[in-house]
Amino acid sequence: MKTLLLVALAATLSACAGTPGVMVGPDPSDSTVPVGSLRHTPATSGLVDLMPAEPKPWADSNRSVSPKSGAAE
Repeated sequence: MKTLLLVALAATLSACAGTPGVMVGPDPSDSTVPVGSLRHTPATSGLVDLMPAEPKPWADSNRSVSPKSGAAE
């Protein structure tokens, strides 16, 4: 019974504790900290114009993807 009471008390007290202030790197509010330069890349920088192609005969396309003769099924 005492163990249960101690565990409940510890859980209740740990829930009231604030998170520790962990800060990695320079302070974000410090305006004297140097920052890297920004680089702008347009969203269409790698765009390639694709022209419509003539359709191929469907029988040739089917033969190119069908199983080879004598293959196990």
